[in-house]
Amino acid sequence: MSKSIRLKDHRAEQELFEGRALFAAVVMVLALGTVIARLVWLQVVRYDYYVGESQGNRIKVEPIPANRGLILDRNGLPLATNAPSFQLELTREQVADVDATLAQLAELELIESSDLPRLRKEIGSRRSFDSVPIKLQLTEQELARFAARRHHFPGVEVVPRLTRHYPMASSSVHAIGYVAAISEEDEKSLDMTRYAGTTLTGKSGVERAFESELHGYPGVRQLLVNARGRRVERIGREDVPLETRQPIAGNDLFLTIDQRVQQAAEEGLRGQRGAVVALDPSNGDVLAFVSTPAFDPNLFARGLTHAEYLALTGDPTRPMYDRALRGVYPPGSTVKPLFALAALEHGIVTPHDTLYCRGMWSSPGYGRARRDWKPAGHGTVDLRKALATSCDVYFFDIARVMGIDRMAGFLSQFGVGSPTGIDIQGERLGILPSTEWKKRAFKRPELQVWFPGDTISVGIGQGQMLVTPVQLAHAIATLSARGVRYQPRMVRAIRDVRTGRIRELPPVALPPVKLSDPAAWEVAIGGMMDVVNSSVGSAWYFLLPTPQYRMAGKSGTVQVFTVALTERVRKPGELQEHLRDHALFVAFAPVEAPKIAVAVIVENAPAGGSKFAAPIARRILDTYMLTPAQLAEQDAKRKPSRPALPAIGE
Repeated sequence: MSKSIRLKDHRAEQELFEGRALFAAVVMVLALGTVIARLVWLQVVRYDYYVGESQGNRIKVEPIPANRGLILDRNGLPLATNAPSFQLELTREQVADVDATLAQLAELELIESSDLPRLRKEIGSRRSFDSVPIKLQLTEQELARFAARRHHFPGVEVVPRLTRHYPMASSSVHAIGYVAAISEEDEKSLDMTRYAGTTLTGKSGVERAFESELHGYPGVRQLLVNARGRRVERIGREDVPLETRQPIAGNDLFLTIDQRVQQAAEEGLRGQRGAVVALDPSNGDVLAFVSTPAFDPNLFARGLTHAEYLALTGDPTRPMYDRALRGVYPPGSTVKPLFALAALEHGIVTPHDTLYCRGMWSSPGYGRARRDWKPAGHGTVDLRKALATSCDVYFFDIARVMGIDRMAGFLSQFGVGSPTGIDIQGERLGILPSTEWKKRAFKRPELQVWFPGDTISVGIGQGQMLVTPVQLAHAIATLSARGVRYQPRMVRAIRDVRTGRIRELPPVALPPVKLSDPAAWEVAIGGMMDVVNSSVGSAWYFLLPTPQYRMAGKSGTVQVFTVALTERVRKPGELQEHLRDHALFVAFAPVEAPKIAVAVIVENAPAGGSKFAAPIARRILDTYMLTPAQLAEQDAKRKPSRPALPAIGE
């Protein structure tokens, strides 16, 4: 059988070849079209975007932090400024091993080993291209040490910056406040876009309360960098146009503080724990705001080490605690003028009603007998003399008749037991006790009962009554102004750095205290004048020579622990320091048109209010009221011998 022979089909092969060729051509055309379309997209449609991205590979955008606004006292004296410094900054994306780099810097003693956990956390919380300060102020020795080993630390740079500087160091620190590193809690409340290139924010005082005014707005500048991220002037022969947007500095603040008065108060409290607040009764200006001991805020501006921070916060004298704003104390006899006004207003006494003080007071239903600060008693006293001599017995009886709720209702008009509204944060309320307060303060029914004996203690400013120094100064300023009240304020004006215009902040008036008989003001003020100017006054001897202006004041001595009636009252020198009484004094001048009212509180003082706190208040008033020549003349008069020392009183 013969085999079939298959002939080659040239036509079919030709058609197959042509089909394949056409398919390949279509694929090539589509691929080329895709390439061309992509090139058009990249080079034409998205040209601007990718040029910017390309530039970003060689142009680094660096924030320029804004200068923080200045803080000046009422006379233009700088209290917070900005000083040049060099700081060490790390950019995470340029560092191969952050932990190893930080460890090497610690070995060079450029950063503290105890700060490493905090620095790692802070660097990790920032964007990888952000420059993070790891040492705020380098000394000359530290600069030299780093410069010699600079090539070992890619991504770590020494950057010139302006840092916060407080030329008066610890003076006025509790009024001004301080700046420190931004915490995670701060980031929740701050607009972080305004803090590019900045790591500091206000933490207390004016620095915190007026942060939005002081901080300003950052600028940016473009820097040309090479492949290693180092700044260069040009790449090849090409000049690259670089843009810079200048920052806007923060606004300047003019405080109400008079630094001369402030320093007089600080000198008076030197070596003591205590507080002074001085106000202008005519507008609420805070003339002095002192809490001692204090601390140097420059430590925070340069960056505290962990050990330094623990030493500061662990100090038993609590230098960071603002006693003027947050300290609460029984006001003692300094509130007797207010209770005198309350008694006159409610018709409990008249200016001429007398009482015989034999040094002891008791009444059925009012618990234990109570003694006057003067064991022998004051004899027959009327209201004015009771104020001058600070007779406890007279005010025990006023409290008995008036009752706690009428007492509390009247004192609340002076701001006692409520915030004064001062324009810095952190003010405490204090306690103005009443029957209603006790029901709110205690949960157990048996503790909510108000006892008559509690009223008697409050009648001389002790017991459960507590005030802050700011509240006490505000109350006395209100009394001195015959009921006119202003909200205390620390800042009086803001200067716009862009225009140079100074914007005055108007004082804020508060509801005044009105009495049915305005003559009552003069009775209370007259008693306070006698405290200072009459030979029977509790502070007269300690304030000699007589002031060159008309001054009124009131002393107070607050027991830290109770002394039994049968127990001898021991002198301060016989007690351990923490058991000594607190010394208080309030004053204002001139009587006819007050310009300054002051409250002085000294914890565990070596003497009572008249002997220890009154001279401090007098020095503050002298500094404000007298010229330097008058002050020197008055100091010379203190040298002649004084009259015989009277019995030590309040």
